Amino acid sequence: MERRRNILLAYILWLFLGQLGVHRFYTGYSGSAIAQALLGIIGWATTWLLVGWLFLAILGFWLIIDILLIPGLCRNPR
Repeated sequence: MERRRNILLAYILWLFLGQLGVHRFYTGYSGSAIAQALLGIIGWATTWLLVGWLFLAILGFWLIIDILLIPGLCRNPR
């Protein structure tokens, strides 16, 4: 059985590196972490085309939801 992850550390990773999905990598959710990282990278790279703001808005909404999901992700790591 795998150990639980530290919730405080997950929140710190979310706060500072959330746009790269690092908090999801930490909890073992690699697929969604890659999706968050791609949204962040593509979003920031294409903001000058204005379409990037859509990617960043989706990512921002997802990160707000993650505030509520982090405790569950830490209790049930993959």
